[in-house]
Amino acid sequence: MSALPITDRAAINRANAEHSTGPRTEAGKQRASLNALRHGLTSQTALLPSEDQAAYQEHCRKFSDEYRPQTATETQLTQELADTAWRLNRVPALEAQLLHRAANPATEEAAIAFDIVDAHRAIATLGLHSARLSRQFQRALDKLREIQADRLVRRDRDLKDAAAISELHKHLGTPYDPSEDGFVFSRGEIDAYARRQMRINKSRAFDYSRTYEARKLFGAALAGK
Repeated sequence: MSALPITDRAAINRANAEHSTGPRTEAGKQRASLNALRHGLTSQTALLPSEDQAAYQEHCRKFSDEYRPQTATETQLTQELADTAWRLNRVPALEAQLLHRAANPATEEAAIAFDIVDAHRAIATLGLHSARLSRQFQRALDKLREIQADRLVRRDRDLKDAAAISELHKHLGTPYDPSEDGFVFSRGEIDAYARRQMRINKSRAFDYSRTYEARKLFGAALAGK
């Protein structure tokens, strides 16, 4: 079977379109309303009925493990990343399906209704959806990173303050309850932070001393020349 010239195919499609008034039955209207769901790139739910729910849940779990959201906003953004990535990962398979459909028509009517030109047009549309999803993913990622960075800065600042107050109470020999100052840290967290800071300060002092001695030796060597 030889493919019809593009001009003939276009003429046939236009003639068919002139006699078409759209879906007439309720079933036809429902099928038309689900056009977005066929590729699922603009549907309300990320998971299509034909997709593996266990694989989707594992996909979401990996994002949760990577970003470890601590607040409702972080959880929302992490879920948005997972859903957007899930949709993006679907695009290559959709493109392959379109090309396969065009290359392997079931009937002559199917070949006329959808050929390689239609496939490439549909793939171009998928490309627009893919670009939009990529931008959406990057915006959500940037926002999540910004929120988490701010949270970590505030946490480190609060831990530093809590550790300083705790050390003061130790010096005075008085008990200390971090919640009295609005801190949500346990005594163990505060003590661990204080010990870590002490080790960091000691290492910096050692590094400075070693550098200072090296400079002295270098200066003495220069003076002896």
